[in-house]
Amino acid sequence: MSDDEYEYEYDEDASMEQNEAEEEEQFEYTDEEEPADDIQVELENLYYNSKGLRETNLEEAKRSFEQVIQQESQELSKGNEKKYGPWSYKAMKQLVKLHLRVGDADAVQKDYSRLLECIASGGVSPNQIEKGLNAMLERVASLYQGNIYGSASTTGDSSKMDPRAMALQVYDSTLQTFHPKTGSGQNERLWFKTNIKYGQLLYEMNETPKLHRVLHDLQSYSSSTMMAGAQPAESSYSAMQSSSSTQSMEIYALQIQLYSRQRDHKNLRQTFEKAMAVRGGIPHPRTLALIQELGGKMHMESKQYEAAGKTFFQAFKSYDEAGDPARLKCLQYLVLASMLGTSSINPFDSQEARPYRDDPEIVAMTNLVQAFHSHDIHSFEKILLSPQGKRMLKHDEFIRLHLTDLLRTIRTQVLQKVLRPYSRVSLAALASHHLNNITVSEVESLLVQLILDGTLQAKIDKTDGVLLLDAKQKKKSSGSASYGGSEDQEDYAARQVQAMQILLSEIEKVSIHATSMKIKDGPAMLGTMVSSGTTTAVGGASMGGFRGGMVH
Repeated sequence: MSDDEYEYEYDEDASMEQNEAEEEEQFEYTDEEEPADDIQVELENLYYNSKGLRETNLEEAKRSFEQVIQQESQELSKGNEKKYGPWSYKAMKQLVKLHLRVGDADAVQKDYSRLLECIASGGVSPNQIEKGLNAMLERVASLYQGNIYGSASTTGDSSKMDPRAMALQVYDSTLQTFHPKTGSGQNERLWFKTNIKYGQLLYEMNETPKLHRVLHDLQSYSSSTMMAGAQPAESSYSAMQSSSSTQSMEIYALQIQLYSRQRDHKNLRQTFEKAMAVRGGIPHPRTLALIQELGGKMHMESKQYEAAGKTFFQAFKSYDEAGDPARLKCLQYLVLASMLGTSSINPFDSQEARPYRDDPEIVAMTNLVQAFHSHDIHSFEKILLSPQGKRMLKHDEFIRLHLTDLLRTIRTQVLQKVLRPYSRVSLAALASHHLNNITVSEVESLLVQLILDGTLQAKIDKTDGVLLLDAKQKKKSSGSASYGGSEDQEDYAARQVQAMQILLSEIEKVSIHATSMKIKDGPAMLGTMVSSGTTTAVGGASMGGFRGGMVH
């Protein structure tokens, strides 16, 4: 995944083998001893002997698994039963895995098609099918993902198999088999689940046109399912509605990822709001967390930092519930939103976040928020330049994207604190001493923004390079803990109008004067008038201040 995707390292083969063992060892114990079936015992022994050959002789293991399939087929044909049985299904799965291991694409496709034929024949329990196929699809997808990150797990000639093409072929074949209307082994549940996995894989492959088609199919299926059961019994309707809500959340998660990557803010916001309005479903916590994380990033893009913080907090809790390491990423984003929104609350004070405050992965963010609340710009920038800070910025594009706004926010906070006791301050002193050696032009830009926002009542004298604070500003600062105070909205609007009127009047005077001087003395005098360092106050800011704001 994205704007924001996570890579997990784990022992894939060990994980797959554990799932397989759990699937194959689901015995039912009873007090009555059933008579042993000699053929079944023989097939079972042959199958497990074949598994034992996988690590020593792959070719011999393949032949042995084929023997399992042939023997069971011959036995079933005697009673005019189905062509394949459960031992054939297990043997085919092992053959596909062996072909994937050596990178034989043709053999993979051949035996996987045979595996799907076995499933469609109905000789395998639904529970076995779902577990086995989920593991197989995850294995195929992991080969593609491993190939992206340079850690493909094939031990043979990997040049024989294109993991991307193989993954697409396997998913396409699976969907055709389980299609609810046209498939040979129609299965709505498996078709939907496979399509969701397929959509996620297409998103990772950046196959946008195919992903759009998958989303269209999923939405059409979800709509038709609800319409088909418009008047069921109350209990079945409730269950169907819950299932439909869960499916809707999974579809929304795919859509939100796509719109986020495409920066389609309109559709992203509409889909996020629809997802948050869904009731009655029980989506996987990881699905819900993904929606909330991307929703938080959407709010950050719109500079809605308070809403972003709340959404990131919900995403953090959902990831935490799922036991997903991505919870630490969301915790960092929560802290980032808190600082950008100038919140006085430390997110690590919450009960849910407190256990992670000293985690090595987010210790840099923990220190940053402490420096931010202390208005310690020197420590703040030192943390960003530390090894932990550099590692955080290097591995997280989203935090890097908001770094400029974050630095501007803390510098603005520091300026407001520093200016409280003064009536006249040198811009150079602010830049070098208080703001850790930034340029004077950057200081001017920060001050102009404060002045235009109505937070600061002052004017900038560009000739002398100083900031002159109004007496009213100083009185407000000494009488209020919150620097700058709050201003009545109507007074603020009136002051802005008055400022613009004065500005236009001054411009008109300069224009008239320049014209008359040009007629009288030629054009040389015009440059002298424009460059004169006048400090006429305009709505609390100087003319030099307005020029500074425009330039910078």
